Amino acid sequence: MKDTTHKMADMNLWQGRVDAEEGPQARRWHQQVQALAGSSPAGVALLGFCSDAGVRRNQGNPGAAQGPKALRAAAANLSWHGEHPLYDGGDVICHEDELEDAQALYAEQVARLLNEGHRVVGMGGGHEIAYGSFAGLMQHLQTRDELPRVGIINFDAHLDLRRSARASSGTPFNQCALLCEQLGTPFHYTCIGVSRCHNTAALFERAEQLNTRIVLDEQLNGWNPMPMFDAVDQALAEVDVIYLTICLDVLPASLAPGVSAPAVRGMDMGLLEAALERILASNKVMMADIAELNPGRDHQSLTARVAARLLARLAG
Repeated sequence: MKDTTHKMADMNLWQGRVDAEEGPQARRWHQQVQALAGSSPAGVALLGFCSDAGVRRNQGNPGAAQGPKALRAAAANLSWHGEHPLYDGGDVICHEDELEDAQALYAEQVARLLNEGHRVVGMGGGHEIAYGSFAGLMQHLQTRDELPRVGIINFDAHLDLRRSARASSGTPFNQCALLCEQLGTPFHYTCIGVSRCHNTAALFERAEQLNTRIVLDEQLNGWNPMPMFDAVDQALAEVDVIYLTICLDVLPASLAPGVSAPAVRGMDMGLLEAALERILASNKVMMADIAELNPGRDHQSLTARVAARLLARLAG
């Protein structure tokens, strides 16, 4: 690796209100989070992935490399309701176009944190974070006597199954499929919120080849959540471990303008949160992340605040 690196947490980013007169029950995230140390008891570990390389390669709008910093700032003042330790594990910083190096280093850090007993929540960065997250999870699981069945649930307007000689924000789940093939394990992929208008016929063909379970954005209606719940339940039933990932462009542009490709329709935030509750209640999620926060395209930090609310849900 050249200049791509893992940078330790900058705790100065965690700033917010202090309600000292109301005691410990008035704590906020910035008062709870600690810098991760090698001797830290098991908890939830946040890990940033500062990368624009995949979005650039995918001919998208760069800026997501600043996403982890913006997400910390938005989450800092949230009220803390958890009982477990919360850690900031720092950032893997992708230098220029060194995406493959960055994904490998991110996977290494994810595996290390999982080996230490932490539950990892990633903060992107472009959705190229997904291959690093999945590869790190698989590295960790290979230390077991028997590799469990692993599934991916992705909330995303895009399938991200593009076949290309070079990795990008459009290829991560095809990369995951190829990794599963190398490891001789089935590829279980569910993608919820897919826009038919923004995925080519070639991508749908690849999804069919890989037996991808798809819920289209037009199927996501608040008055009938069953297509989504059925897909989630089937995805949970067929595996032992879940990697859960949220691309913020699954939400409508009115809620998430600060992404590379804002959605015209998107899915309702309430539906997304209901699905997340159902998935997290399974206790099968070992790795989760949020991708595509682009502060430079955001409006009044709205997307960052939405991402912070989702981060709080993922962190439990």
